[in-house]
Amino acid sequence: MRFEKILVLDDELIIRKTLQEFLSRKRYKVRPVATVQEAMDQLQGDHDYDLMFLDVNLPDGEGTDVLEAMQGVENAPLAIMITGQGTIQSAVRCMKLGAFDYLLKPFSNDEINIVLQKAAKFHRLVTVNQELTSETSSWGNRTIIGSSPPMKALHDLTRSVARTDATVLIGGETGTGKELISHAIHSESLRRNKPFIKVNCAAISETLIESEFFGHEKGAFTGAVQSRIGRFELADGGTLLLDEVSEISLPLQAKLLRVLQERELERVGGTKTIKVDVRIIATTNRDLLQSVKDGEFREDLYYRLNVFPLHAPALRDRKEDIPLIAASFLQEYSRKHGRKLESFSPEAMELLMRHTWPGNVRELQNIIERAVILSVSGNTIVPASLPLEFQQLVQDSEGTGIQQSTTPETVKQPVAAASNTSAKAEANIAGVAKPASGEASGLVLAGEDFSLAAVERQLILKCLQECKGNRTHASEMMQVSIRTLRNKLSQYKDEGRAEFAEFF
Repeated sequence: MRFEKILVLDDELIIRKTLQEFLSRKRYKVRPVATVQEAMDQLQGDHDYDLMFLDVNLPDGEGTDVLEAMQGVENAPLAIMITGQGTIQSAVRCMKLGAFDYLLKPFSNDEINIVLQKAAKFHRLVTVNQELTSETSSWGNRTIIGSSPPMKALHDLTRSVARTDATVLIGGETGTGKELISHAIHSESLRRNKPFIKVNCAAISETLIESEFFGHEKGAFTGAVQSRIGRFELADGGTLLLDEVSEISLPLQAKLLRVLQERELERVGGTKTIKVDVRIIATTNRDLLQSVKDGEFREDLYYRLNVFPLHAPALRDRKEDIPLIAASFLQEYSRKHGRKLESFSPEAMELLMRHTWPGNVRELQNIIERAVILSVSGNTIVPASLPLEFQQLVQDSEGTGIQQSTTPETVKQPVAAASNTSAKAEANIAGVAKPASGEASGLVLAGEDFSLAAVERQLILKCLQECKGNRTHASEMMQVSIRTLRNKLSQYKDEGRAEFAEFF
């Protein structure tokens, strides 16, 4: 990341020429001007200057006039003041108006080099900070939790690769914590004091993802009103996370391969080659090798990314970690929502252990937050605070010695009457009331199965059929999230329910 366009304002021709020649040799684009008015015209015109050298005393005003005009301007260029008659009062005034540095004439090339390096470093820190604070960190202060054998093996591999610069490919199902693993690698690496930049390849449209990766020049495409630095440049010296890398199109895969091989890039619409020093961590929830066989992913890019593969185990494969993870989420969300919850009842924990967790840790996180919100009294999470499908497990397990604990009415009440909450949404999908006949709300049930799960399946099937398989419309009809619907279909697929085959 570096400056590109510099404005030089000085009424002395020798100073303008000297600075212009010196900066041009460093491959900057330089515009020399002799008056305040010329400088104002340049800054107010269709120009993107990164840096300004401003003389203090000029024939038609002062360089501070330019500083005052730049007050409040978004992405205003940094200003270096230069003068042959410097005073402490003048320097203090310039700094108060936002000048980055203050140089006395005559100055040497070494002094210019030093101030350029300082300004570039400051500019980079500001840009990276803006990028990081513009996104909500999905990991917050969380760490990877787990002491099961799969997690112990993962911890060992993570520590081994962290101190190297090897490219890492993290595979695993959605919600298993691949992003947390990547952050842990960066935190333990030699680059931990440098930027950690994430780009979600699945969340950015095909037309914009190249610009997100490599940046773009002003006017490169419609809407490019100013130059923009890409994620590779922002991550220079640090780590770049390519989240869900399998979603990148084949044409962009070729460009990405070149950057990984050569460690250099060009911005969209630009011709200048920019060198970058970036460590790459990529994640995917697909079988990339199968994608290579299907022609959806480049083989050469696959081997470039798969230098050190890691696998995030599914939650169902490490159920002994559930109590630890659930306790961590309980503490976090109790503090967030002002509850005084300390633990789970044995019955509630048993239900958490029995669930198959198709959504993995992310699903567990959402379930715990919902349970915390519904637990309006007491200091323990009980089964009544868990979703309806968990409570169904209580009914199914009455003959196995697992009984739902008696809970205060204040806890049960939100489940029965939680209007405009997730409880209402789940009531809509489940159809709480038991029908009086084989037909309920237009649903024809098979045989005499009036169980909650059967009503739920029939409602989902009917909505999908009416929406011609459009999951988004079906989820809106049932007033549930598309994630909930997707998890239900995944469950039905595992159960081998043929009536849903066309919707998998």
